[in-house]
Amino acid sequence: MAKQTAERDGFDLAIVGGGIIGAGVARDASRRGLRTVLLEKNDFGAGTTSGSTRLIHGGLRYLEMLDFGLVRMDLRERETLLRIAPHLVKPLQFYLPYYDASWFYRAKMQIGLGLYDLLSYDKSLPNRGYLPAAEIASHEPALRRDGLSGASTYYDAQVNMPERLCMENVLDAARHGCVVRNGVEVTAAIHEEGRLAGIRVRNEAGEVEEIRARLICNTSGPWFDEVAARLQPEAPHRVRMTKGIHLAVEPLNREAWVLFSPVDRRLFFAIPWMGMSWLGTTDTDYRGDPADAAATPADVEYLLRSTEHYFPAVRKQALCFTNAGIRALVTRPGKESAVSRSHQLVDGERKGAPGLVSVVGGKITGYRAIAEETTDLIVKRLSEGIACDTASAPLPGAVRGDAVELCEREAVEAGIPRESARALLPFYGARLRELASLCREDPSLTACIHPDYPELRAQVRLAVEREYCRNLDDFLARRTTLAFSPDQGGKAVETVAALMGARLGWDADESRRQRARWEAYLGRTSPAPGA
Repeated sequence: MAKQTAERDGFDLAIVGGGIIGAGVARDASRRGLRTVLLEKNDFGAGTTSGSTRLIHGGLRYLEMLDFGLVRMDLRERETLLRIAPHLVKPLQFYLPYYDASWFYRAKMQIGLGLYDLLSYDKSLPNRGYLPAAEIASHEPALRRDGLSGASTYYDAQVNMPERLCMENVLDAARHGCVVRNGVEVTAAIHEEGRLAGIRVRNEAGEVEEIRARLICNTSGPWFDEVAARLQPEAPHRVRMTKGIHLAVEPLNREAWVLFSPVDRRLFFAIPWMGMSWLGTTDTDYRGDPADAAATPADVEYLLRSTEHYFPAVRKQALCFTNAGIRALVTRPGKESAVSRSHQLVDGERKGAPGLVSVVGGKITGYRAIAEETTDLIVKRLSEGIACDTASAPLPGAVRGDAVELCEREAVEAGIPRESARALLPFYGARLRELASLCREDPSLTACIHPDYPELRAQVRLAVEREYCRNLDDFLARRTTLAFSPDQGGKAVETVAALMGARLGWDADESRRQRARWEAYLGRTSPAPGA
């Protein structure tokens, strides 16, 4: 009833952009009692969120940029996410090797790691350490030995699926009254009495509607300037887009490594991920539609060349797929990798756009703090809303301790194969109980989508009915990990398409359109894009 009233009478807040920051604002605002609607053109987490390095970290290299405020905020938020999303965010030990390193270089790194520990004074993770070269062989047999004198160690965290972190924020927002819609594009603003009073949107069927709101929040990431131009005449250019790519290769390394490219001395990572090695990232200016971003042969060669300096066997490992994302950075001059990752909050009341609040830039790690700062401003402008609680309130799937084992046992008792229950528990956390409930209602849903994957038929129903899943690529790449298996879920595509089509009423034309969307996704993530 509250949702129907809000849609009829208007919202307090309309959020444009359903990436991790937009989802975070939706969660925060809804929990504070604001009537909120979240609008996404494509799918939640389909843009910058899905193109990330999949780390929750303060960022060692930002210390060299003297961006201490950013590092401190992200280290604090790293601890928060370990607490409110323990099923998705896990501690990860990193190794930083020393090859023919001067005393000055080693001292500089030790000082940096010491400062990293100091800035994370409230952490639960271990402090830095050191491993001599003689001990590294047992940890990392594939690492080049020539010139290696040892490695420093430190801890950060990893999120295998930031898409799920985004989705859990969306789900929690919806539980607190937020109206959630994907597949809708903002086309124009509604202005009344010199201020924004709402927006016009168009859905995938081409239908146009008006959405009234007291405030509009632009969190559209790399699409920021495009959206801003539709909301505010003569909006200034605020976003600098840079592209980062990653490679998923057959398992190469056992540990997570922080490395410096011999090509240009840029920092990059080699990380164990989903049974593969995750290599990246790059940082190059980008122009064009962010949705079309893909790795080029030159991008791939750069990362392979950079990696083989440390792991000579990398070219013998199969390249499973690539991944590309566009960062939305605050526009500043300078080399791409030297531009700050700090966000900027723009208050339209002070910048000639009453009724508009905008968020530019930001990292996944700090999304919750950015959302809190943004919602604080929104509450101030609306003169209503309670205090923020998102730093202490667990996300829907949060589970730890004895409850983890209980969730697995309940799933098995509902007929879910034990292997699937164990594989899906780090993905759904406490929400595994929702899958178990569906399986008790319909035992046929306990069957795996394909024998080679742990994913269940029940996941299709859950995604369609409770997770706003509308397209084949939504399910394969963001509601499950199927797109991130070595074969990108190839054996599951036809079954998933049939199950989704039956639930969503796809006709022959829509089924063809869905397969074309999926082929386009595969084209963008091909091991040899542009070749």
